[in-house]
Amino acid sequence: MSRHSQDPAAPDEPYLAFWRERHLCTLTTLRPDGSPHVVPVGVTYDPATRLARVITNRTSAKVAHVLAAGPEGARVAVCQVDGRRWATLEGRALVHTEPERVREAERRYADRYQRRPAENPARVVIEIAVERMLGHG
Repeated sequence: MSRHSQDPAAPDEPYLAFWRERHLCTLTTLRPDGSPHVVPVGVTYDPATRLARVITNRTSAKVAHVLAAGPEGARVAVCQVDGRRWATLEGRALVHTEPERVREAERRYADRYQRRPAENPARVVIEIAVERMLGHG
């Protein structure tokens, strides 16, 4: 591992603590032409399941990019930075519309960002199965 790699099975506590703090993040997906699409998002990370979650509208470009990748999911990255601390989670993303999954993502968002997301009947959740972790908290 490089000096900035984290073990997805056992990231260090400062790294995990950084993911519990309130920070705006970015999500990078790929457009059909292969160019990166980077947008600000709120992200939650669950180390027990190794899932990062992003709530969004089903008509967003990021959802279209993930869906276009097919049933195996899209390769994506989420990142946050605060001064010299930074963290990136990379993995495969899938879009889920099941109400229980969306509610769980909303709950986690409310916990991390200390506010309930506005009502949105078109909300979906992008779930990222984390395969690689970089950075230091």
